[in-house]
Amino acid sequence: MRVLFAEDDVILSKSVLAKITKMGHAVDLAMTGVEADHFLKVQEYDLVILDLNLPGIDGQTVLKNLRNQGKITPVLVLTAKDQMEDKISLLNLGADDYMTKPFDFSELEARCLALLRRSQGMAKNVIEHGDLIVDRQACSVFINNTPIAVTNTEYRLLNIFLSHAGQALSKEYLIEHLYNFDDAPNSSAIEIYVARLRKSLADCKNFNLRTLRGLGYLLDRVK
Repeated sequence: MRVLFAEDDVILSKSVLAKITKMGHAVDLAMTGVEADHFLKVQEYDLVILDLNLPGIDGQTVLKNLRNQGKITPVLVLTAKDQMEDKISLLNLGADDYMTKPFDFSELEARCLALLRRSQGMAKNVIEHGDLIVDRQACSVFINNTPIAVTNTEYRLLNIFLSHAGQALSKEYLIEHLYNFDDAPNSSAIEIYVARLRKSLADCKNFNLRTLRGLGYLLDRVK
């Protein structure tokens, strides 16, 4: 999944970036409100973590602009304000959740996972696809309860396919949701990673990932 993190504190941003990457997500960092507003206009994200106190344009304006575009991207707001009226105002502006600074990184991870589950219509952090199981909290993959070693990129790619089972996904879509602006590959790299993922999951009876000529890939739903 691809995450936008908007935060101008250098130390905090490094810590959160490391946490999100460890969760298996690609992440773009915006250190000003202008950057965040621009990113959200040119790129689709699966989750936005938005600090309110941003230079240039404040987080409330960024959030308001996002919702005015009609986008329903989940937004977790970070704020130093802890008054109830402030929290109510954030929710009314379109925030899906909020955390008051300082916060615990474990709670941040849990809230991010909860928002991603909600946006994808999932009830828990464990995805079951026949004999294939993915624990999104532990970033682990199992086939018939046997741990399977996959690379970080394979894990992230697998998450995208499982979250969109039964849907055709183009190579362009996979690139946009798999990589950030700094390391986006070309479409041929996607073919390589798909081939590696198929090889890693060769023993899985239910992982039927089809190549659709000219369209991309489609993971069949488990019947």
